[in-house]
Amino acid sequence: MNIFDQQRFDSLYQQHLSALKRLGKSDSTIDLYSRPVRRITSYFDRCPDTLNRQDLEAYFDSPIQSHS
Repeated sequence: MNIFDQQRFDSLYQQHLSALKRLGKSDSTIDLYSRPVRRITSYFDRCPDTLNRQDLEAYFDSPIQSHS
């Protein structure tokens, strides 16, 4: 991910964490809700707000094909 995309992701990710904290979620719940965001970002090496339906379908089909 380039620097601009990384900065945008970091900003969006912090907003995500802040929103969960404002909702009163526990640290473990925040981690549970945030881990898939980090995992998808790492898998595609781009900010998740740029992903489309086909990207997400491919991502979720990937473990099915490799573990079935």
